[in-house]
Amino acid sequence: MRSEEGQRGSTAAAVVLSLMLLILVATTVYLFAARVYPMPPAITRVGHWIDRQYDLTLWVTGVIFVLAQVGLAWMVFRYRDRGQKVHFTRGSHVLELVWTTATFILFTTLGAMAVHAWAQVHFVSPAPGALQVDVMAEQFTWNFRYPGPDGKFAPTSPKDYSDSNGNPFGIDTSSKDQDDIVSPYLELPVGQEVELRLESKDVIHDFYVRELRIKQDIVPGMIIPIHFTPLQIGTYDILCAQLCGMGHNRMHSTLRVVSEADFQKWLKQQEAENQQ
Repeated sequence: MRSEEGQRGSTAAAVVLSLMLLILVATTVYLFAARVYPMPPAITRVGHWIDRQYDLTLWVTGVIFVLAQVGLAWMVFRYRDRGQKVHFTRGSHVLELVWTTATFILFTTLGAMAVHAWAQVHFVSPAPGALQVDVMAEQFTWNFRYPGPDGKFAPTSPKDYSDSNGNPFGIDTSSKDQDDIVSPYLELPVGQEVELRLESKDVIHDFYVRELRIKQDIVPGMIIPIHFTPLQIGTYDILCAQLCGMGHNRMHSTLRVVSEADFQKWLKQQEAENQQ
């Protein structure tokens, strides 16, 4: 016959698992609260909206995460095996319905609150007079095209694509209007709205600038517009955030936000180089 001690379960396993859950929660909360890996400050108004929405979502889901994990740790310890008879329960359909409905309402509300910031970038047209810049992505480089002194883009044709001849956009070689400015980096004036028209020559790429809080896939055969207004002078990284081939890690460029005077000076320098 088994002794009473042999019929008891082990408390050690329940205690260890409960402590592991609590340590996991404490470590996770610390990493987020201490901002060990912080995002750089946003440089657009929409970027600040996105940050506020992110923080709100993180607080809501963080509180739920902490309560759920602490509750799980307590349940593991409270109902550990002590040799008692197993008690079976079917649960409560009412509680399941309430919890599911509350979860649906909560996350639908959070999603609806984020629509405004998303729409400002993707569905709201830029104001008249916004600076237009064409962006061409290809394995594994970025190129940017500005209208020339006439303020208009020259016509393009895929048959005129030629990276070796400095014509990554395929500007029509038979056109008299060939004064567009092509640059390997993106130069923008601070405080002016900008519309980027994103294109890809080959595979799916992704235009990503952390400080803009913009991450947009670029699909071959499509022109995808996004717009924003940079509010902070500085130099920022442009990355491809879509695995686009073996040289994906080298697909890097620079966004330089400068004063209006410096931007106009840069345009004149580029125009002079085009005329040489």
